Amino acid sequence: MSLDTDTARRLREGMARGVLSFPLTSFHEDGSLDPDGLRAHLAAQLATAPGAVFPACGTGEFFSLDEDEYRQVVSAAVQEAAGRVPVVAGVGYGWAQAVRFARIAEEAGADALLVLPHYLVAAPQDGLVAQLEQIAARTSLPLIAYQRGQVTFTATSLRRIAALPTVIGLKDGHSDLDRLQRLTLAAPEGFLFFNGAATAEIQARAYATVGVPAYSSAVHAFAPEIANAFFTALKDGDGGTVDKLLRDFYVPLVELRDRVPGYAVSLVKAAARLRGRPVGGVRAPLTDPSAADLADLKTLLSTGLDLVGAAL
Repeated sequence: MSLDTDTARRLREGMARGVLSFPLTSFHEDGSLDPDGLRAHLAAQLATAPGAVFPACGTGEFFSLDEDEYRQVVSAAVQEAAGRVPVVAGVGYGWAQAVRFARIAEEAGADALLVLPHYLVAAPQDGLVAQLEQIAARTSLPLIAYQRGQVTFTATSLRRIAALPTVIGLKDGHSDLDRLQRLTLAAPEGFLFFNGAATAEIQARAYATVGVPAYSSAVHAFAPEIANAFFTALKDGDGGTVDKLLRDFYVPLVELRDRVPGYAVSLVKAAARLRGRPVGGVRAPLTDPSAADLADLKTLLSTGLDLVGAAL
């Protein structure tokens, strides 16, 4: 597949226009999927003009969804987006399972797939490449590789996966800028890169220096006013606003996130609930924030919204 296909062009344009949105998956109090809450959340996200939406990925708790739930999540995203922005669905585990999810996403009308890190085991470079080869051979959808955790590509491996007809990009979650610079230099022209760090805004300026200005935003899932204000300030070179948002909101958010494993998702869902979004709690093995941490989150969220002239 050419890097100038319609999907690749739409993603490239969207990444230049706004943050990449990773919507939450809504659950009822009993832990079952809440389709109505999901659609309401998706509609609210799409109304704020993200560059693309990535349902059923890490923030959307892909790892806790069965295949029927996954189908409902991706279908809802496709229907709510209605062609306005690209829909990139998450797939993962081993390649055989990833292909099962890929087929569901393709049937649901997704535009592309984000290939999440494989399950559990470390693997050599040949294996990482083979994982993408196996998936690419079994779906016609464009693929974006995700390097994080046990997945790290060398420049040589990046050239190999970029040569696959349907691999169009790479999401980076390692924040190793030396390695990332080598990858961007090794990639063919038009290959997509974006910053996928846990709170990507913290490192957005640093990523931009190695040619990766696009990023995903977990904050967009609960405070698109803050996420969009940061994106605009960064794009316009408004260093004062960028610094203020980092100092008074993003850095404290990361410090709160780091208190408990899994808060990278749990706090996002809790903050969305504070905004009245019907997203429910997280599924095990994640846990919802403690009362004390929730109180700190509410204070921080109010501060961040005040900074951009919005209200809780």
